[in-house]
Amino acid sequence: MTAAATAQSNRVVAAFLAACAGIALYSVMDAVMKGLVLALGAYVALFWRLVAGALIMTPLFALSKPRMPARHILIIHFLRSAIIAVMAIAFFWGIARVPLAEAVALTFIAPLIALALAAVFLKEKIGLRSILGSLLGLSGVGVILGGQLSGSHNHENVLGMAAVLISAVFYAVNLVIARHQAQHAKPIEIAFFQNMFILGFFCLPAPWLLSVPAVPHFPAVVGAASLAIVSLMLLSWAYARAEAQVLLTVEYTAFIWAALMGWLVFREALTLGTIAGTLLIVAGCLLAARRQDGEPESEIANA
Repeated sequence: MTAAATAQSNRVVAAFLAACAGIALYSVMDAVMKGLVLALGAYVALFWRLVAGALIMTPLFALSKPRMPARHILIIHFLRSAIIAVMAIAFFWGIARVPLAEAVALTFIAPLIALALAAVFLKEKIGLRSILGSLLGLSGVGVILGGQLSGSHNHENVLGMAAVLISAVFYAVNLVIARHQAQHAKPIEIAFFQNMFILGFFCLPAPWLLSVPAVPHFPAVVGAASLAIVSLMLLSWAYARAEAQVLLTVEYTAFIWAALMGWLVFREALTLGTIAGTLLIVAGCLLAARRQDGEPESEIANA
């Protein structure tokens, strides 16, 4: 193996490990946020997490001796932040009503939605593998939803699952933008502008929805903000050094962490239906991500 090939291999391994750590920290953050959402509500918990994030990121960003990004990069930061704002409020509102592992499993449909979005908006040709993968993924979602709807459930459970699926759609759009953004901005810049733009969006309804949490909640708020920032920077660093298709499987480790956090913190049971549905979704994503011989690489793989 040449020195260049060895260096490239080392970069991919480092990116893979960074992505694994990023997903693990983000999963722990999900558990912390679920506790805050149950206590404070989704909007209040997210707003104060963003405030804490701004207080952490502003001095870090200033110490990095930043330059103002070009206009088109600022537009990318703004657009991705708007997408993540909707994704976040839908997801965290949803996880207060459904088990963590189940919610995370439903979000795994996002890469398949991203393929469909690429076909509609980027006019990409969707191959047979992608179609079969999408069918597998949709069947997995059906298994998870069917397991919930056939057992003991209430109106809140159904609304929670719907919110998580809406979040998955916005996460799919986020996937299309993420790698392009990571190739044009440093992780600390991405974390800073993303946090500030999303906080700006959340300030709009503040006069009607905002309240100040009790002091005992603030350590969890700061902890959630710290976990989110470190996770975002790790993932941004990873996606700048390896293709999305290489890192795709890392996303699925979130299910393990979510199941563990849900069991340890919230005593949530893990059902066979959720496991079976997750396996179908993961299989569908992996099938869709593979290229057939001679088939050009999809742009979505480099999103």
